[in-house]
Amino acid sequence: MEKKIYSLLVLFFICVGFINAQKGIVAGNLIDGEFVEPMAFANILVKGTTTGTTSDFDGKYELELDPGTYTLVFSFVGYNTQEIVDVVIKAGEVTELDVTLQTNSLDTIVLTTSVKKNTESAVLNLQKKSVTLLDGLSAQAIKSSGAGNVAAAVKNVPGVSIQGGKYVYVRGLGDRYTKSILNGIDIPGLDPDRNTIQMDLFPTSILDNVIVLKSAAAEYPADFTGGIVDIITKDFPTKGEYSISLGGSYNPDMHFNDSYLTSEGSDTDIFGYDDGTRDLPIHRYQPIPATSENNTLLTTLTNSFQKELAAKQEQSGMDVDFGFTLGNQYDIGDDKIGYQASFSYKNTTTFYENRIDGAYIKNPQDTSDYELLAALDSQGSEGINNVILNGLAGIAYKTDKSKFKVNILHIQNGESSAGFFNQLISQDGTGGALEPLTKNAIAYTERSITNLLVTGKHRLNSMGDENAFNFEWKLSPTFSKVMDKGHRITPLQQSDSGNSFLSPSASTFPIQLWRNLLEESWNGKVDFDKTFQLFDRPAKVKFGGAYTYKFRDFSIDDYTFNIRGNQSFIADGDVNSLLASDNVWNSTSDNGTYLINIDTFNANDAYEGEQHIGANYVSLEFNVSEKMKTVLGVRTEFFKSYYTGQDGLEIFDRDLVLDEFDIFPSANVIYALNDDDNLRASYSRTTARPSFKEQSNSQIFDPITGRLFIGALGVKPLVPTYVNNFDLRYEHFGEKGQMFAISGFYKGFTDAIEQQFFVNAPTQLTVGNLGDANVIGAEFEVRQRLGFITEGLNDLKINANVSIIKSELTMSDDEYQGRLASARDGETIDKKRDLQGQAPYLINVGLDYNNDDLGLQTGLFFNVQGKTLEVVGIREVPDVYTKPFNSLNFTLNKTFGENENTSIDLKVSNILGNERISEFESYNAQNQIFTLRDPGTAFSLGYTYKF
Repeated sequence: MEKKIYSLLVLFFICVGFINAQKGIVAGNLIDGEFVEPMAFANILVKGTTTGTTSDFDGKYELELDPGTYTLVFSFVGYNTQEIVDVVIKAGEVTELDVTLQTNSLDTIVLTTSVKKNTESAVLNLQKKSVTLLDGLSAQAIKSSGAGNVAAAVKNVPGVSIQGGKYVYVRGLGDRYTKSILNGIDIPGLDPDRNTIQMDLFPTSILDNVIVLKSAAAEYPADFTGGIVDIITKDFPTKGEYSISLGGSYNPDMHFNDSYLTSEGSDTDIFGYDDGTRDLPIHRYQPIPATSENNTLLTTLTNSFQKELAAKQEQSGMDVDFGFTLGNQYDIGDDKIGYQASFSYKNTTTFYENRIDGAYIKNPQDTSDYELLAALDSQGSEGINNVILNGLAGIAYKTDKSKFKVNILHIQNGESSAGFFNQLISQDGTGGALEPLTKNAIAYTERSITNLLVTGKHRLNSMGDENAFNFEWKLSPTFSKVMDKGHRITPLQQSDSGNSFLSPSASTFPIQLWRNLLEESWNGKVDFDKTFQLFDRPAKVKFGGAYTYKFRDFSIDDYTFNIRGNQSFIADGDVNSLLASDNVWNSTSDNGTYLINIDTFNANDAYEGEQHIGANYVSLEFNVSEKMKTVLGVRTEFFKSYYTGQDGLEIFDRDLVLDEFDIFPSANVIYALNDDDNLRASYSRTTARPSFKEQSNSQIFDPITGRLFIGALGVKPLVPTYVNNFDLRYEHFGEKGQMFAISGFYKGFTDAIEQQFFVNAPTQLTVGNLGDANVIGAEFEVRQRLGFITEGLNDLKINANVSIIKSELTMSDDEYQGRLASARDGETIDKKRDLQGQAPYLINVGLDYNNDDLGLQTGLFFNVQGKTLEVVGIREVPDVYTKPFNSLNFTLNKTFGENENTSIDLKVSNILGNERISEFESYNAQNQIFTLRDPGTAFSLGYTYKF
């Protein structure tokens, strides 16, 4: 009897599993077209049946159905009813369907469309209905694009360019004026002094949406001018989702090259961190005896440092990457709990066989001499190995009126480099007394970021109340670390006979250095929003506050070496002989290499910094008339920055170096000319603040190029830049995701922060408030399918965005008089010049083919931005401009299998083979190279399997 019961139970569960396996799911997001936000508690019904569900308070819904083709009806009181026909449900699959409902003050209207047409229009729904100027990429739109990570996805957003395959620039404005946030919270990147995080770290499979905001809104931070990129991760998938991906990239100029330069590392370099091999071998405050003391401790200390000083040749490998994602959800009564996780690993190899760096100056003695004089000419080869591990895990719990979510992100990065350079260095710094040098350089930098996000969202009133009252809170600490570990730079001067020798006056001492940066950031944020009726039309008020605390500890330890007595053991240029045990100084011979007992830890280059940023805001979104809608907002922020350090004898003990309280108003208006045409206007006030490094006395030395960054605090303390932004835009939306838009914008900068050289010092850089600037520009955008030529081209679409920008900065009197004093004969000096970091034009053009039936997405994408002022010259030191980089890339994504669970990605980057060049420019002179790197052309292949 027991066996029969057992058999029946087994059969029952098998049948239940079989029945469940035969069902499919339709799921997605319902968007309120009035406020372009999630629509809670809307109705979803299978037409002609009583089968249905409602969206949750987050606007998400899911409905389990038998395989077949259905018509779904989406409705909510006061909104048009939307019928979506031809919704195909397949067994064991999730059909994603996002729907936007529009308000209707008249009788209810039923709109009918197909799944395909709804998908095409959904791509532009966010942009079309939002009062603020933004572009949104939903999960559905990202999936259809075939992009594998955020960087690949947002490159199609108008006005956005991706620098180096990972950093976002908006409207040609550089990093200082573009900001990236994760789930609405500020998060530092692998370089904490940048405003943006690497976009290629986030796989698209974990994304809910990406928002690129181009006009300010009160609920967003005020420290941006070009744009904000907000990356929103999923709470959890609709059903179990698991994927694994593998990839590789081959660059003929860089990979399997026998001339590649490298060095011995640690056993854990492959995992992005050093195992202690490169740790500082002695204590920071260890006394170092002089050779005159005849102390054997000097021999012991000198012997404790790394002895490998020369880059060695070996064959380079190709780039590899792999990753996986997993996620699922489970029912707990009427509630849901789910998780989402991802991991990625990238190991890339870069080889610049002809790396060039230079520093040039005008002849300070003769204004009739137009050609620039070399203060530094460095040419050589450099190999770089970069390892990045990225892990993201999150868990979310959702009830009918609340959601709780915890996310943790960790990024681990290790970068090793090795190079050999032939250099000419001017001994007087003005182009005279050139001496030939060779320089070996071995470096390793370890970086990491750990971010925790704890957030909750709650519906404060009843589900039956049409006017929602929501409350959301977020708490997010972030811990960052950047450690330069055992950088080894060994310069040797060349005699006329070709022998090598140490010459500190010409080439500086051989050096080994360690730099340590530790930073923590604590972010808290609360937001409330309430919908209500104003003038008998829907309206929404938002209010809230935020607080950020940042702390940084930075220090530098550097150790230099010299030779006492005979230097013949390095005459052949083999720098590995320098610290060979037999060549280290000892008390018996009183000859050899020894550790210098000065210039170890310099307190002037160490600092601690604190920043406190507090904000409050309120905004009101309402309809002025049936066709006009506006959002009026105001944000207040206080900003306090403290500095602990010293400048010579001057001591800073948590001195307040910036104390600002600012009001940032914003106004956005949209006027609907008809259902397809909008006029927009906006105004906002924003800011750009100096970083910790910029507002310090620290001097950060690049031993390869000899360039020295000097913090501005000891020169002239910085103040924030303030920007008034005005935008005017006309846009027309067509069918099938097509549109045309033309925009004009103006930005007025007060006290623009710019990077500049020091007087007569082309290898020394700092930053300063160099003047007020104006930027005026026009932007043209078109998305057009080519089906108007012939029906067979309907899946082929051209995306084009062109920005033409004019920037002018009015120089300070000091800069203007300096340029006049150093002008060449016949040169006219205008008191206005370009704004540093602002490109004069930006062109994005893409030819994109997307066929869902074939599972094929492919495209050819071109991007270029115009010659841009990179470093501001001063007196005899000329300006440096970044030259246009013509980037042409090809992508192809093909899915296979009945369930489309297998895909292959093919990419070709930099098809035109352009070089990245920055050059000094001066009147009637030949341009001279500041930096030159040749990235070559890369061919990438990736494979993804979902199960």
